[in-house]
Amino acid sequence: MVLDCLSDPQSIDPELVRSWSDRKLGIGFDQLLVIAPPTVPNADFDYQIYNADGSRAQQCGNGTRCVAFLVNHLGLNKNPHLLWNSAGGMIETTLQNAKQIQTLMPAPILEHKDIPFEGKFEQLTEDIMVCEQTFCVTPVSMGNPHGVIFVNSLRDLDVKSLGEEMNAHDFFPEGANIGFCQVVDEQFVRLRVYERGVGETLACGTGACAAVVAAHLNGHVNGRVKVSLPGGKLHIDWPGKGRPVTMSGDSNLVHRGEIIMES
Repeated sequence: MVLDCLSDPQSIDPELVRSWSDRKLGIGFDQLLVIAPPTVPNADFDYQIYNADGSRAQQCGNGTRCVAFLVNHLGLNKNPHLLWNSAGGMIETTLQNAKQIQTLMPAPILEHKDIPFEGKFEQLTEDIMVCEQTFCVTPVSMGNPHGVIFVNSLRDLDVKSLGEEMNAHDFFPEGANIGFCQVVDEQFVRLRVYERGVGETLACGTGACAAVVAAHLNGHVNGRVKVSLPGGKLHIDWPGKGRPVTMSGDSNLVHRGEIIMES
């Protein structure tokens, strides 16, 4: 769900977010995205993200395509190239056609202290025991913390239980999005993601980026990678350490309405 708060900036109450996100009594969504006037030089817009539980998120990769699509659809800015200021850093979006949008994400953060990740060793992967099982996790930040786990099959995987425990693990002091990744070949992976503050979602853009970064670092993939999530497919390209991540996918307008904010 995206709010246009350009002409009428609003202070968003977490309790309102929780009520709106309810899929039975509210509107229903995984994240609330707010388009607001820019607060830093060179940015076209500020971009705020709220999880379904009312907590703030630093970044939402798929959300960048949603806000870029809506800005163009509403005629708020017809420039195909836009810069977005978010809590997780500056994001650049490019409208490639009416529905296809490319997002240039910042370079992934791999230093454990900056993710943050408090494992026992400063190394690429770390073993984590949850639900009486041991998993090898690769920590990555895409402006928000991620833990990527490679599995042989996503079928019958208890993403909810495993994701909840890993998100609450001491290794992730601020929690994390947990991605379960099945590598099909060097240019195709399947992914399911448990997002902190939400639960398992149909798609996660930063999760797809983190999964491809982790797969590259572990030698599983090469070049441009197609990521298949339950909600659709993304194309991710990462040239290597210190370089930004490019994400491409489509966006669609499902419904448009108005919310009256009582003062």
